[in-house]
Amino acid sequence: MDSEALKKYSALHPKPAGLTLQYGTAGFRTKAEQLDHVMFRMGLLAVLRSKAVVSTIGIMVTASHNPEEDNGVKLVDPLGEMLHPSWEEYATQLANAEEGELQRIITEICQKAAVNHHKDASVFIGRDTRPSSEKLSQSVIDGISVLGGQYHDYGLVTTPQLHYMVCCRNTQGQYGKATLEGYYEKLSKAFTELIKQSPSSGESQRHLKIDCANGIGALKLSEMESYFPEEVLIHLYNDGTKEKLNHLCGADFVKVHQKPPRGLDMKPNERCCSFDGDADRIVYYYKDTTGHFHLIDGDKIATLISIFLKELLAKVGQTLKMAVVQTAYANGSSTRYLEETLKVPVHCVKTGVKHLHHKAQEFDVGVYFEANGHGTVLFSKAAETKIRQLAKEEKDDEKREAAKVLENMIDLINQTVGDAVSDMLVIEAILALKGLTVQQWDAIYTDLPNRLLKVQVADRRVIDTTDAERRAVTPSGLQEKIDALVKNYKLSRAFVRPSGTEDVIRIYAEADTQENADALAHEVSLAVYHLAGGKGAPPQPI
Repeated sequence: MDSEALKKYSALHPKPAGLTLQYGTAGFRTKAEQLDHVMFRMGLLAVLRSKAVVSTIGIMVTASHNPEEDNGVKLVDPLGEMLHPSWEEYATQLANAEEGELQRIITEICQKAAVNHHKDASVFIGRDTRPSSEKLSQSVIDGISVLGGQYHDYGLVTTPQLHYMVCCRNTQGQYGKATLEGYYEKLSKAFTELIKQSPSSGESQRHLKIDCANGIGALKLSEMESYFPEEVLIHLYNDGTKEKLNHLCGADFVKVHQKPPRGLDMKPNERCCSFDGDADRIVYYYKDTTGHFHLIDGDKIATLISIFLKELLAKVGQTLKMAVVQTAYANGSSTRYLEETLKVPVHCVKTGVKHLHHKAQEFDVGVYFEANGHGTVLFSKAAETKIRQLAKEEKDDEKREAAKVLENMIDLINQTVGDAVSDMLVIEAILALKGLTVQQWDAIYTDLPNRLLKVQVADRRVIDTTDAERRAVTPSGLQEKIDALVKNYKLSRAFVRPSGTEDVIRIYAEADTQENADALAHEVSLAVYHLAGGKGAPPQPI
């Protein structure tokens, strides 16, 4: 390591005084003007990680569904998964180190993680469409270059596309070609094969309105459109030409506000969907003939996919173990439907994609979605090998055809991470193959009314949780209070958890009516305010 070069370049990317940041599920995220030093240092870290695991590492410059003035960065591990937890700590140390400590901390990381300096380092970089992203990418490149790493800058890509590229490179092309064309070709080929089987193939064009959150999704869908079969007609809205990224639009806005995005004109019973700013989340929705808005979130997406895969697995006749992974935010109706009607095991884990992904890896087929629309399906190596073998060699026609459909689903799903483009194609294929309208999909089960609230506190660490964040351990008396409140309402449950990024406590409540869900959420927020050090005025009724 060239100490003088490190010192010189580090001085060009100075750390603002008094700023401390934490690497969380979403990597680092804050106002763009505070991130220059972080980007430079994550370039350094990516080189160290690449040398330690002797693989290509990804760096994505994005703040996903955050406002346009924010930005962020996350590292992608060799198989397209989230950064390993032990390296999250190194990332936090490195980002918060004072200028004079940088050299020492890098040396410490190298010792702890057994980094071999003689190995080559390779890093893939991608960025979203924010005005700040290009300059911040350049800071990443400075960090990579100082430590002698090689890099490939993909420029503007969705977050899932970068995850995909990293996985392709590290599997020596087994997962696919590490190019955008390779991504488009793999997905569109699998989708076209599936659509061919649909009962109304070619008869009616399938219209879908897509709100692209004024983000990268619009750019990439436009590039991909020529690869789609002609039956599929997509109409892009909020394509980034006029409005600000994520402003009054996008998956997060639609999910939180339970209403359509600005700039998308909906006619009754039309299928619509929204991506988020970096295209790793998707939610569907429609308006019925009375003008009532219906949201189809991650829970209903997971249910639709589970129904379809369970039918196929039964046809193939293999004893492959399938499960659904949810968080405490999943609607109680979805959990009941999956367990009681569909007879699919459901596992609950802590909030955060890495927890869901990790748990889903334990099954032959693991379906995971957060209610916010981030999710995918994982197939174990053994399950995938078996399915591909059956698609080729099975003598029974029905079993072989079912295996072929499963094989195309495997190719259509981006198993590295939630991917709005891939998930959209999976959903469109299933709806076509099952001949389902958006209303029929929505009617599979009825969501329990729910409410999300947050309470500002002096220190979010006063709340500690257990049981996948469904029970509060501290402060004493809080969980007992929540239990007593829940008893007052039918079909109700509530839980509280500290935010991962700010000093607020998040509250979730559901009950048999919206009025009861709102009342329960308010009562729980008052309990949190009084027992967990609330700041400002007490929460007001909704």
